Formats: sequence, C-alpha cells, structure tokens
Amino acid sequence: MDIDYRLAFELAPIGLVLSRNRQMMDCNQHLCAMFGASRELLVGQSFRVLYPSDIEFERTGSRITPILNRSGIYADDRIMKRANGENFWCHVTGHAFNQMAPHESGIWTFKDLSSSRPVKAELTAREREVAAHLIGGLTSKEIGKVLAISHRTVEIYRARLMRKFKASNTGDLVHKLMAG
Repeated sequence: MDIDYRLAFELAPIGLVLSRNRQMMDCNQHLCAMFGASRELLVGQSFRVLYPSDIEFERTGSRITPILNRSGIYADDRIMKRANGENFWCHVTGHAFNQMAPHESGIWTFKDLSSSRPVKAELTAREREVAAHLIGGLTSKEIGKVLAISHRTVEIYRARLMRKFKASNTGDLVHKLMAG
C-alpha cells in the first residue's frame, strides 16, 4: 500500500509547518484553521506573524537556537497570536534538519491549548516566558538559566505574576496559570 505523505501532511490533526530560515515554506490546513489565516497569507511569511510581539519572536529565536544546536529538537508552551489578534496558549515542537544551522530548515508542530488553558490576564513578553516555564515545573534558578537572566529577576517576575493572578504561593499561581 502506497502512503500519500502529502495527504497525511494536509490532514494531520495538528498544525504542521515546514520552515526555512524562520519562514513558513508550507503549512497544513489544521495550522491555517488554528491561526485563522489562509495558506496564501502564511506561506512565505516569517513566523513573526504568529507571535504577540516582535520582541517575543526575537527572544524565542535566540532562546531555542542553543537547544536546537545541542539536540535538534525543541518544545515548549507559549502564547501565540491568531490572525484576528487573539492571544492563545500553544504547544510548539520543532525539529531542525541541520543541528549546526537550526533555523536553516525544519518541521514544526503547533497544538492549540486554549480549551484547557485560556489567556485571561494581560502579561508582558517576559512574564509569559516565566509563566510558561513555571507551568513546566522549573525553579527560579532553572528559569534564569534558560532565559539568561538572574534567578532574582525571575523571582521579581514570579511576584508580579502572583499579584496579577492573586495567587498565595507558586503552586497556586501555577494552578491559576493553567486554568487561565
């Protein structure tokens, strides 16, 4: 039995993107539906159009490069932006075809987490990064290493998040972040 890989790509139940130098070279129907944009509007565009801000696009690219260099694979939960401007939590996984030049080409998956993790509070780009890592179970020191900032700076952002979400402790904060 021959397998139609193009059809499998198109009908996959998860958003798929083939990339080259942080541009979307192809994407499937599920990704278009998730972001509320047509293939014609996405193909050839920078991934930048899927991010809430240019700063988050740049930070994410810088943060994931060493990890992709090391293992060729990267995954995290982050806030992305639909074509209508709505922000939503998304699980993103990428595989670089060339570890030495990780942005050269790769395949990326996107899974919409908005049904289980709505975005309710307005957060800064750095607060979103810290929140994603707190949800992942990292300590302030571990988050500091990943984001290349001091653990004390992470603690300041964690305190801000606790105030915004009216959380009594980090466990309560993580629970509220996951609930929205």
